[in-house]
Amino acid sequence: MKKNNWIYKVFFMTFVLSIIFSTISNLIAYNGNLIIIFLLLILIISIGIMFDMIGTSVLTSKESTFHAMSSRKIKGAKEAKKILKNNVQISNLCLDIFGDICGILSGGLGAVLAIGLSNATELSITLASIIIGAIISSLTVGGKAVIKEVAIKNSDFIVFQVGKLYHFLRIK
Repeated sequence: MKKNNWIYKVFFMTFVLSIIFSTISNLIAYNGNLIIIFLLLILIISIGIMFDMIGTSVLTSKESTFHAMSSRKIKGAKEAKKILKNNVQISNLCLDIFGDICGILSGGLGAVLAIGLSNATELSITLASIIIGAIISSLTVGGKAVIKEVAIKNSDFIVFQVGKLYHFLRIK
């Protein structure tokens, strides 16, 4: 039964976060110029890559690393252990929820950017869409490919940094 509750929470979180992020990015995109839209697109792709790094790190990090740190009362170690005890949910949150939302938002912004680029230049909408789509795909996939190796090799460090952030923000 607990697993089913997580599924409902995932559905609800994704729905709410999508509304929030879509609203914010649409307001900026429709009221901004092409440079602002492009910068927003880069930011969203970067956020997706960052959450991919965290999700991968959570799946490859070892909880035992943080036991001694926690017993020495090092800030963030206790939170890192909590993160790793819930590694499936945390990785789902990072890889699927935030990652997929960023992917969908980047596609939507890409469409807005392609239309704006087509209107501002003599490029056809088809060519503008192909160019923007290729840029989004290569930045997203390439960025995640690079960051996965970093995440696996530095998983304990990354999880500890997230644990310290949780401790600083007092997230329970």
